Amino acid sequence: MKLRIFLIILLLVVLGIAYYLTAGYYSSGERAGTISKISERGYVFKTFEGVLNEGGYSGETGTLTPRYWDFSCKLDSVTSKLQRALKTGERVTLIYREKFFTFPWNGDTKYFIIDVQFLEEPQRPTNLPLPHPQQQVVPIAPADSAKADSTL
Repeated sequence: MKLRIFLIILLLVVLGIAYYLTAGYYSSGERAGTISKISERGYVFKTFEGVLNEGGYSGETGTLTPRYWDFSCKLDSVTSKLQRALKTGERVTLIYREKFFTFPWNGDTKYFIIDVQFLEEPQRPTNLPLPHPQQQVVPIAPADSAKADSTL
């Protein structure tokens, strides 16, 4: 009887740890850039795999060098946002969670996108004074020294 109780408790602990490793996450964060690729992959369990181009500037060489970041996505609502961002080329912020391990049925990467935020267009400040309607722009006359120069 004691052996059965011990085995049941051991089984529950193992199942709890397995659930935490598959459903839990190690870290979460945000990355910004433009989506450069999305593809649906997997033999049995389909996930969307994508690449985010973060852009970047290399201080060592002084050149622009692209930085690519691979991610996975399982949520249909997020996938439609990713496809929209790919088609329009808009700059987006991806909110992600980093899992402990990669499992074959979860995706190719440890980074799973949980939301996509589109960056808003910068708006023109509304508190700037507009020019007075009666003011006219007067062009500046060229200096007399420019007229005397024969090379012009």
